[in-house]
Amino acid sequence: MLQSSTSNQPKSGSGAAPADYLLHLADNALVLGQRNAEWCGHAPILEEDLSMANNSLDLIGQARLLYQHAATLKGNGATEDTLAYFRDVPEFRNYTLLELPHSPALLPSAAAERDWATSVVRNFLYSSLMIMVWERLQQSADPQLAAIAAKSLKEVRYHLRHSRDWVIRLGDGTEESHRRAQSAVDHLLPYTDEFWTPNALESEVSASGTGIDVASLRAEWDQMVNETLAEATLTRPAAVKGYVTQGKQGIHSEHLGYLLAEMQSLARAHPGATW
Repeated sequence: MLQSSTSNQPKSGSGAAPADYLLHLADNALVLGQRNAEWCGHAPILEEDLSMANNSLDLIGQARLLYQHAATLKGNGATEDTLAYFRDVPEFRNYTLLELPHSPALLPSAAAERDWATSVVRNFLYSSLMIMVWERLQQSADPQLAAIAAKSLKEVRYHLRHSRDWVIRLGDGTEESHRRAQSAVDHLLPYTDEFWTPNALESEVSASGTGIDVASLRAEWDQMVNETLAEATLTRPAAVKGYVTQGKQGIHSEHLGYLLAEMQSLARAHPGATW
């Protein structure tokens, strides 16, 4: 179980980012960290088993720092443990992209059908965004968030390099690896539309200088993604208009409930336990 080192008293001063914004960032990191950890013992080679485990530890470390900060702001007995383990699906604010199983086919059994291409393409799409987010959050008016961003930026640089190398390796590899990489791109790219949807909270933190409006990063993100896909000989699918996922608004796919049930079961079975 996560061990909190935060005070339960609200943070004083007006320079702190809203707790809900911190929870959005923390939930993203925690959920993807949990998903990537599912590769432990299952990656295609030992080196990648270790790489995914380290990626997960980085993300969970980011989540811890953000939850600690949010808990201090929220007060009323909140801790990193309560925020990670004792909130239900509608209270999580992560992007839907990050909770999907490791398969381009959203089947009930998909969790057992891990597809490496799906996982590395997802990591690439998310890391391409977060390298820009963390870089800009280093200038946040919230000094604690700025410090978290500086630490996280160093980690996400590796995450991006690792996932980008794999996207290129698979896309420009064998016929089978290309097929799998293209299938992952076709499946996952529509979920990234959620990055750019209007959000009152992001407008608020952008105006206060404590956070950023992610929609402003779209052109730079598109360029980074397009250049990588071209190098990987992959085709970006045409934009498809339709439902845009709303995970950051608390509206999730059915997959998050299963993920949280597995992640939270021990803490909920033994509330208050420490070791």
